[in-house]
Amino acid sequence: MSHDFPVKVDTLHIGEAPQKIVFYPRIRGIRNRIFEKRLNDLIVKAVQTLIDTQVGNMPTTITEMLGTYEIKNNQREVLSLLLSNYTFHHQAAHGMTYLKSLTFDLQKEKLCTLADLFKPGSPYVDRISTLIKEQIEKRGISLLNEFTQIKPDQDFYIADKTLVIYFQLYDITPYAFGFPMFPVSVYDLIDIIEENGPLGRLATNR
Repeated sequence: MSHDFPVKVDTLHIGEAPQKIVFYPRIRGIRNRIFEKRLNDLIVKAVQTLIDTQVGNMPTTITEMLGTYEIKNNQREVLSLLLSNYTFHHQAAHGMTYLKSLTFDLQKEKLCTLADLFKPGSPYVDRISTLIKEQIEKRGISLLNEFTQIKPDQDFYIADKTLVIYFQLYDITPYAFGFPMFPVSVYDLIDIIEENGPLGRLATNR
């Protein structure tokens, strides 16, 4: 049994403000409670992975950590969220931020990969990469190296009728540029998106 209404989102946190606190979402209101628990477990795992990435093998002391999140899409049984973690190490030149996104197809009760959004065998990597190259040139984005193509499992999130492809700091641009974000309209990919998937449902005008 499907539903269109948004799921409910509560905000939980780890640590104490203001120096070291990580906020993260807890989802509720999904009919299948087993899937709801699995979904929330995946969110917690992603939050912990970001923390572990920041702590890593750094020999210095963490003086500040702030974790936040944004709900990018919560409609038509598509939940897409973006987690971020900013951490500053003692005597570092600057802080470091990492992003992690999760997109769930609530109708099919699954965590989506980028490939899941498209028809099997479709050239989504080439199509998206071409659109990103056009944006890089049009926006005059300075690159560390020549951009060739995205990874098949490139980071992404969905915001309404837009697929946003993004890269981590230092992946393709200098730190000062921030996070390279490339919004792609679903209508630029309409011929290869999976009609019964998240992008297909969001593309329909109903």
